[in-house]
Amino acid sequence: MNSNKNDIGYAAAERERIIVRTSITGIGANVLLAVFKAFVGIVSHSIAVTLDAVNNLSDAMSSVVTIIGAKLGAKKPDKKHPLGYGRIEYLSSLIVATLVLYAGITSLVESVKKIIHPETPEYGIVSLIIISVAIAVKLILGRYVKGQGEKVNSGALIASGSDATFDAVLSSSVLLSAIIFLLWGISLEAYVGVVIAGFIIKAGLEMMKDTVDDIIGSRIDKEMSHNIKEVLTSEPEVLGAYDLTLYNYGPDRNYGTVHLELPDTMTVDKVDRLTRRVQYKVYCETGIILTGIGVYSHNTSDEKAMEMRQRVEEKVLSHDWALQIHGFYADTESRTIRFDTVISFDKPSAEGVAELVKEVKEMYPDFDVYVFPDVDVAD
Repeated sequence: MNSNKNDIGYAAAERERIIVRTSITGIGANVLLAVFKAFVGIVSHSIAVTLDAVNNLSDAMSSVVTIIGAKLGAKKPDKKHPLGYGRIEYLSSLIVATLVLYAGITSLVESVKKIIHPETPEYGIVSLIIISVAIAVKLILGRYVKGQGEKVNSGALIASGSDATFDAVLSSSVLLSAIIFLLWGISLEAYVGVVIAGFIIKAGLEMMKDTVDDIIGSRIDKEMSHNIKEVLTSEPEVLGAYDLTLYNYGPDRNYGTVHLELPDTMTVDKVDRLTRRVQYKVYCETGIILTGIGVYSHNTSDEKAMEMRQRVEEKVLSHDWALQIHGFYADTESRTIRFDTVISFDKPSAEGVAELVKEVKEMYPDFDVYVFPDVDVAD
């Protein structure tokens, strides 16, 4: 993998540059929009426009946090943090979500105050033009920021882009309420402010949930899991790939472990060459570094053992909570049977293991039975 080190460094540096450049663009656009909207809101006594300006300011602050997170997350691994600082980006995303949530709650409070103590807005042509331009800018900005976020797998940028697009929709509601007031004299300012606040709070909570999921750790993406296993099982000696577990240390920083089922006739030398080969292939095709590859031995010449495998597999999978059986090996000389079973979260592992050991022991009373529970972490 040494030949790719420079490529890895370049990709990380380029990713950081894109995040910073995009965020700076967002800061500039949002600050200008906030200034113009604040001016319009104050002059026209419009709470909805003023809150929209506050929302733009919070978006600018979010972009600042995104830059800080990207800079800190790009720090090189050291002795204290050998797996790098990538997870700092998740913390920055959480701060961004908190800022959005705070802006939403503040907006809600101010809107309710205006419902209780209403003020008559005063719109002019200039105000409407500024709001219309702001909508167009937000639509363009949202598309650009979200596209850059998807390009470099930045959760903070994707969230900011989606939020910008959403802001354009909310600003459209402000524009609509202004037009309604000019045409019919009906003031919907404070009520539109409540609606905007509600949507901002909802967006903040959703951003927070997604980020917390990243921090806690979530199920491996189904497509990613299948791609890795497909690469592994493309080797003719690999009879199965199981127990795939990924460890995420920031965007695009994944390490993994897996078990391969191999013929019991393979020598250690051949296993070593095989595991190194598949490690390299998985890295080249998915960018994931497999830090550990365990092996299961597969009966290849003992016909009785192969027959036992089929019977035990049928018995185990007759339970709906037993999702998979693998790593089966029957040693007819030492009279032992061992295998792993993926047990669903609906069934306590200890209870499931005890039940399977009892059933297999009844089938083969003169064998010692060893069942090892696995967690359902990947499809």
